[in-house]
Amino acid sequence: MATLVSVNVGLPKDVAWQGRTVHTGVWKAPVDGPVLLRRLNLDGDGQGDLAGHGGEQRAVLVYQLDSYRHWREFLGRDDLAPGHFGENFTVDGLPDDEVCVGDRFRVGGAVVEVTQPRVTCYRVGLRLGEPRIPALLVAHHRPGFYLRVIAEGEVRAGDEIVHVADGPQRVTIAEIDALLYLPGHDRSTAARALRIDALSPGWKASLRALLDQPEHAGNPGLAAVAAPPAWPGFRPLVVTAVEPETADVVSLRLAAPDGIPLPVPAAGQFLTLRLGPGLVRSYSLSGSPGGPAYRISVKHEPGGAGSGYLRDQVRAGTTLDVAAPRGTFTLDRSDRPVLLVSAGIGATPLLAMLHDLADHPTGRDVWWLHGARDGAGHAFAAEVRALRPGRRVICFSHPRPQDRPDIDYDLADRLDAGVLSGLDLPPSAVAYVCGPAGFMQDVTAALATAGVTEIHREDFTTVAAVTPGVRPAAAAPPRSRPGPGPTITFARSGVTAGWTDTDGTVLNLAETCRVPVRWSCRTGVCHTCETGLLSGAVESVPEPLDPPAEGTVLICCARPRSDLVLDL
Repeated sequence: MATLVSVNVGLPKDVAWQGRTVHTGVWKAPVDGPVLLRRLNLDGDGQGDLAGHGGEQRAVLVYQLDSYRHWREFLGRDDLAPGHFGENFTVDGLPDDEVCVGDRFRVGGAVVEVTQPRVTCYRVGLRLGEPRIPALLVAHHRPGFYLRVIAEGEVRAGDEIVHVADGPQRVTIAEIDALLYLPGHDRSTAARALRIDALSPGWKASLRALLDQPEHAGNPGLAAVAAPPAWPGFRPLVVTAVEPETADVVSLRLAAPDGIPLPVPAAGQFLTLRLGPGLVRSYSLSGSPGGPAYRISVKHEPGGAGSGYLRDQVRAGTTLDVAAPRGTFTLDRSDRPVLLVSAGIGATPLLAMLHDLADHPTGRDVWWLHGARDGAGHAFAAEVRALRPGRRVICFSHPRPQDRPDIDYDLADRLDAGVLSGLDLPPSAVAYVCGPAGFMQDVTAALATAGVTEIHREDFTTVAAVTPGVRPAAAAPPRSRPGPGPTITFARSGVTAGWTDTDGTVLNLAETCRVPVRWSCRTGVCHTCETGLLSGAVESVPEPLDPPAEGTVLICCARPRSDLVLDL
């Protein structure tokens, strides 16, 4: 019989960490007497980051005395006491390699159900003063687990924990944790786990991704995975044509100097061009993926260094250094309706998808929804008409007198939530959205309101930062920095920095240079920081538990072995 040894609670507080302030509820302490366990948490308890912790599926975190004994010996610590691992219930019994997802228990006056393993993040390492802990919990098969509350009631230290129902499929916590975070990713076990109703939606989404993606290297359950890049680093391609599309948009066609056909990209991918020292830019492929040459289409922005260089310096016959097609914003191969939704130059990756759909007709219902200011700024109009999407809706926000309704455009309006709400969009569709940030935010919300559940977005610029729990600091632009070691170029941010040994990791260097970054564990477990490695080589310290996809790097544990160019 298992026993509830300690009930631990704590409200979120601000904690100093590496010159920043973290808002976290990981500090838990034992309480005496009965505590009411409610649907979302214990009385007196709270979570600082509800995106990663808390909620109905993660109302109670459980950790075991046996794991405390293990860590005291492994870490050589004698100061570990209930609550140190951020758990609400410290228990004697219920080991991770025996408890199964879906198991139900009666604790005091409450009934609870096992939903998922702990998702480890840096904050448990912050609490223990041991940054390796997120990786160690997984590597040692001792993550702990979450409960949801089936029946509310009082609990207290000393209560017996009575097993009242078995979870279906008998997938243990240790087994499902290793399935997602460690190499192997057994597809039959993933399929079995998906049949467990009690498994939390987040874990179900990760396991579906494991099953839906081709078996490339990498971990599709944690980060989107594409086929390996067709060539390493940069190679020379020659510009075979420069074609004006509008007054400020030009298309460039690129081919191999020896005339050998280039590898076929996936529809929606992008190319990265090295235009000069520290001047690296990425542009979406806009032509047919099976065409004889690659085509990119670039809008010249006032003051834009990359677009200005291409406008002023590049002609037919110019040779450019180009990295292989990359990106996971790619057309799926299902038979579901497809919505291609764009504004301005955001049409480029979707145009490649439209070409691909026309080149490989399958009977899919295809919608082309595009917004432009007027006919003068409407690039690719004749090309889209020739490709004949099943449903085409063109919005001009400020049509000119010579722009013809029902011919050049369909609606004199912005392509926004109001327009989309009147289109009777198919909820079963797969949507692809590209354009300015505000446009994508508005359109994504409108599509979700219309019942569309699978929505993919492409950002041309830096991606939104993910720094869980860190209090926002005053906004500051990214900055380049000299250094004695290898040069690291952050392509999306336009930042070049020299490496020093005190940087520790590429993630630390990016943060020093104010480059927007995404991370959670900072120890090579969660793959949140997985980033495209366009050129160069790294070493990993520590080695990640599950290697990233070929052509990518986990910047939280990467150190440069040469100059690097990163898609960040």
